[in-house]
Amino acid sequence: MKQLSGLDATFLFLETDEMPMHVGSAHVFELPPGTRGKFVTRLRKHMAERVPLSPVLRQRLWWMPLNLANPAWVDAEPDLKWHVVEEKLPASAPSPQAALEAVIGRLHATRLDRGRPLWRMHVVEGLPPGPQGQRRLGLYIQMHHAAADGQAAVALAQVLLDLQPEGRKIELRPSKRQKVFELGSATMLRSALANEAAQVLRIVKGLPGTVGTLAGAAGDALKHSALLGDGRGSAFGNLSLAPRTPFNVNVGTGRAFAGLSLPLHTLKDVAHAHEATLNDIVLYLCSTALRRYLAHHQALPRKSLVAAVPISLRAKGDTTADNQASMSQVSLGTHLSDPRRRLAHIKAATAAMKATMGSLKSVLPTDFPSIGVPWLMEALTALYGKARVAERVPQLANVVISNVPGPPVPLYMAGARMLSNWPTSIVAHGVALNITVESYADQMEFGLVADATAAADMRRLAEALQAAFDELPLLAPRQRPTGAAALPELARTGRQVAGQIAGRMAGKVAEGVMQRVGGVVKSAVDTVTQGVVRGAVQGVVAARTGKAGAKPAQPVKAGRAAKTGKAPARKKAKAAGLR
Repeated sequence: MKQLSGLDATFLFLETDEMPMHVGSAHVFELPPGTRGKFVTRLRKHMAERVPLSPVLRQRLWWMPLNLANPAWVDAEPDLKWHVVEEKLPASAPSPQAALEAVIGRLHATRLDRGRPLWRMHVVEGLPPGPQGQRRLGLYIQMHHAAADGQAAVALAQVLLDLQPEGRKIELRPSKRQKVFELGSATMLRSALANEAAQVLRIVKGLPGTVGTLAGAAGDALKHSALLGDGRGSAFGNLSLAPRTPFNVNVGTGRAFAGLSLPLHTLKDVAHAHEATLNDIVLYLCSTALRRYLAHHQALPRKSLVAAVPISLRAKGDTTADNQASMSQVSLGTHLSDPRRRLAHIKAATAAMKATMGSLKSVLPTDFPSIGVPWLMEALTALYGKARVAERVPQLANVVISNVPGPPVPLYMAGARMLSNWPTSIVAHGVALNITVESYADQMEFGLVADATAAADMRRLAEALQAAFDELPLLAPRQRPTGAAALPELARTGRQVAGQIAGRMAGKVAEGVMQRVGGVVKSAVDTVTQGVVRGAVQGVVAARTGKAGAKPAQPVKAGRAAKTGKAPARKKAKAAGLR
């Protein structure tokens, strides 16, 4: 019996009508010229060939008696006429993109049937053709989070998708394993108790090392905590309560979705130029877009927004279809108006997060004892939602932002080329916005999902993301002016030097006399310095323009000042009674 891990089962126990716990992806596909017939029929045939390659597509839940502990997986034969269905694009939307996003938002709010394998595909017909008349269609894929996390979904995509339109030859080896379509109560209870004992024993053995690791990580986190900051913005705020925003509310049964594709090579170039990671730039774009979006709604808090960022605990090369992830916090620097300071803030915050999570990865559990947990978690989830606790207590995060590496080359399914790959993820009470990002070929794909009541205008947030991308040149470091453009700066520098000299001279005089003479001394020195600076500048200009015969201007003498009616500072000082 394969019982669900504690983390996998958690997504089942947290699920309600308001919080469906499936993830997925939205796509636009383009068919080869001359393709005839319904694509949904082609896709069902394609899935019939690929389902045997992936256990997650042909297993369903089998519940423990009295829901006493985590359920288990048993074999199932998927009904492809139910799992692969067709949708029509509504004609009332202002644009095909808006219509597709509306369909995806509606479908993403619908829970999967727990009596079947926890996945479904929706073919959306009605998109306009491509530039050369190629037929295009939409596809929305649902997969319950209890069955797969983000990286496991990417591994599943490698089974379903191909590198060429013709597909690939599938060679199936007959399995010697006996299929199990149901489990007896006695078998389930014995297995659950044995698994429980093994979990407790593992926790007890690892407790000393876990406590030490947690203590060290907590100390590292507190170093950069906004809770212990000096109030001047020196802390990065990863360990901090999130400010109140329109996203920190209870969610309902509706969803709003928008997708955006940005050129990946540009984001990589920007990251390289600023010694940042690609994830830093993704967080910067999200931060800038959220700042613009909330300012439009007059809801931008003075304190920085905090993002909940999933952290993969999966070992390299592990493609098992289960959840191996945890969650951390990153301050987004939305309180900073200067783009460079905002990026620097995010870089420091992500570095602090990585330093903390690096030591925690080895001790964070993905499985734990489950006897009685289903009752407790389902009761607490219902109470949390009905009492609207999320709107009464401070939250740890305002938004979930996840970045998953995806396939680096164009892919095909059932002969159609995938043009876009927008992820769709989960929103929950208290965090009504989720931004999931996945790379695909030469694109970075942003999938924006929100509660339809808290933030119905996800298209506006997608436009703010596009604007943030268009403004990336603002991150370029400021260049010092040269040549003629440097004259104003040079003059300002001369005046500053003059002020410093005058201040030092006046500081040698008694305080009472300084008030009468300081201004005169500063005026005289300022006049001399301006002459020197003007002469130096004229010399530079003459040298650059090739006028070798030009003579530098002579400094102004004190006697010249007397001819203009301005007595030298020495005579004025004598008149004031100084010797």
